[in-house]
Amino acid sequence: MAGLDELLNQIPTQEIAAKLGADEGEVNSAVQQIVPLLVGGLQQTAQDADSAAGLETDAADHAASGLLDGGVTVDQVNQDQGADAIAKIFGGNDSGQVASALAGGGGGNSELIQKLLPILAPIVLAYIGKQLTGGGGASAPAASGGGGLGDVLGNILGGALGGNNAGGNTNSNDNPLGSILGSVLGGGGNQGAGGVLGSVLGGLFGNKK
Repeated sequence: MAGLDELLNQIPTQEIAAKLGADEGEVNSAVQQIVPLLVGGLQQTAQDADSAAGLETDAADHAASGLLDGGVTVDQVNQDQGADAIAKIFGGNDSGQVASALAGGGGGNSELIQKLLPILAPIVLAYIGKQLTGGGGASAPAASGGGGLGDVLGNILGGALGGNNAGGNTNSNDNPLGSILGSVLGGGGNQGAGGVLGSVLGGLFGNKK
């Protein structure tokens, strides 16, 4: 089954760090937070049927571009498309706003996050597009049974939950993604990274309720 770990394995962290002139450990740490945030944002946005249809089309287009074929290289990533994707995923918030929200919640270096977001978004969308079309390789029975974007996203986050303490409680009164992300990131019952991401998503989508 498609899962968060498999998605993270698509990210050329070392190459990204070299391209940005950043510390690889810092980039890796940021990627570990940004990718679940992107998937969580997609899941939140996909609750609207029209938005979900648009995201499915975007994901299929990114997959068809061949971005994941033979391994991702940074030069293949269209960062302008990535920036557009960020706005679609996070309700009109751009990379700077998302980075500020994540960094403000203790999620890391805002400048680095802002650079990573438009690089990572196309990779995440291409991966999801592969799952939607059944072209995700060995692990992708995907959504061929008629399931859509929500099922694929649920599999990515839910697959990660399967090996963790899925019952861990984070404060998720308004946003169920808080508990999902908390468990995915090993947050359990504490106010660690999962709590940060849940709060960030709640803030970014708060004005859409």
